[in-house]
Amino acid sequence: MKRFIIFILLIPFFLIGCISAANRYYLQEKLPAKDLKDVEVLRKEPTRSYIVIADLQATGATTKYMRKQAAGIGADAVIVTPAGGWYSRSESWAGKDEYSNTYSTLIGVAIKYKEK
Repeated sequence: MKRFIIFILLIPFFLIGCISAANRYYLQEKLPAKDLKDVEVLRKEPTRSYIVIADLQATGATTKYMRKQAAGIGADAVIVTPAGGWYSRSESWAGKDEYSNTYSTLIGVAIKYKEK
């Protein structure tokens, strides 16, 4: 029942589909946009050498949205980290919490690989 009530309360947010985003760019020159299929979505730092070209943050977004933003600024990849989300007040250990896989914000680091 509790999950049903939460679901009902969230319906307006899904229908509106609003995304709040903030970006910070670090390069002096603007890179050409890349094709979406050429941009990797990573969950951890890559082993290859790279430079950070931008920090991205979006509330209510998906990894597909972050990938699109990274492609638009010419990134080779975006390292995505979920943040925020629902939590149970009765459970103090996040790994055991029934809501541990939820998030409200995605933080992305758009990167460009260094040439070898």
